[in-house]
Amino acid sequence: MIEKHPENPIIRPADVSPSRDGYRVLGAFNPGAVAFGGEILLLLRTAEGCVEQPGRIRVPTYRCQDGDGYPDILEFSRDNPDVSLKDTRGVVYKGRNYLSTASHIRLARSRDGIHFDVEDKPFIYPTGEQEIYGVEDARVTAIDGRYYINYTAVSGDSWATMLAVTDDFVSVEKKGLIFCPENKDVALFPEKVNGKYIALHRPNNSGFGRASIWYAESPDLLHWGNHQCLLRPRENPYESLKIGGGAPPIKTDQGWLVIYHGKGDESRYSLFCLLLDGDDPSRIVRRAAAPLLVADRPYETNGFFGNVVFSNGLVVRDDRIFIYYGAADESVCLAVARLEDLLDSF
Repeated sequence: MIEKHPENPIIRPADVSPSRDGYRVLGAFNPGAVAFGGEILLLLRTAEGCVEQPGRIRVPTYRCQDGDGYPDILEFSRDNPDVSLKDTRGVVYKGRNYLSTASHIRLARSRDGIHFDVEDKPFIYPTGEQEIYGVEDARVTAIDGRYYINYTAVSGDSWATMLAVTDDFVSVEKKGLIFCPENKDVALFPEKVNGKYIALHRPNNSGFGRASIWYAESPDLLHWGNHQCLLRPRENPYESLKIGGGAPPIKTDQGWLVIYHGKGDESRYSLFCLLLDGDDPSRIVRRAAAPLLVADRPYETNGFFGNVVFSNGLVVRDDRIFIYYGAADESVCLAVARLEDLLDSF
């Protein structure tokens, strides 16, 4: 039903140049995807750390000033009493957390959807305090001829969802926060339904329940309401911890096809299919019992964070779906399926 491409991974960290001297690219993964101008564009999450130096702790950081952002390096001696190692993800300096990596969004372009050229410079990067720890996991949705990009913004206030818009994938206009902390995995529908914009989102469940997929409506893509919990994790090995939305839904003659992710036993990630009503996307039509994609190849089970397949970008070409996914929080992979087969899989 679904075929992982034999050339996987199709983009590796080594294919991406660092955004500045002293940085090194540790991950190029979780891309948003869109067809534009005869090409397929990927919006790569590019995670960078610092080149190591003996006896030093170095973490990437951004200085934000006058609406722009500048990548920098925060450096300490390993024996500095004000520094403590939090874990592999960061350090604490004078009571403030810093991450060991910072992410931005980088564009990659392809004619065939398989072989990509990665641009040298960031496309979306931190420019304000709400993004100071990085921008991650972009999703891009074409609506009425414009391209809306939502992405996770990380700061000292935790993670939230930002919205930006572009017409040419050269310049981009940031619209600000659309879902406050802690909320991410937002997927915008590519058209209005009953006169309203629709989104799936994933608020965090701290203390009660497990993180689930929610539904929301908006008159303008900026202000969201009518929030409803749409889908909760099931008691199975693939969804035992949480679930979240993926790429923008696909409109079909049977309803809205959604590919979402589940985090299950031993923190393994998988992908599932879901079908929502075409006229009322808050209503579930069918939900697949078995996963569509699991981590079972070495490039998926071993990496920066192993046993992960995570998709927030796909492109429909004729009757085939090109599903671009992050593998092991490190590289980009491709899986291809026929739309008809996915609809028949429930």
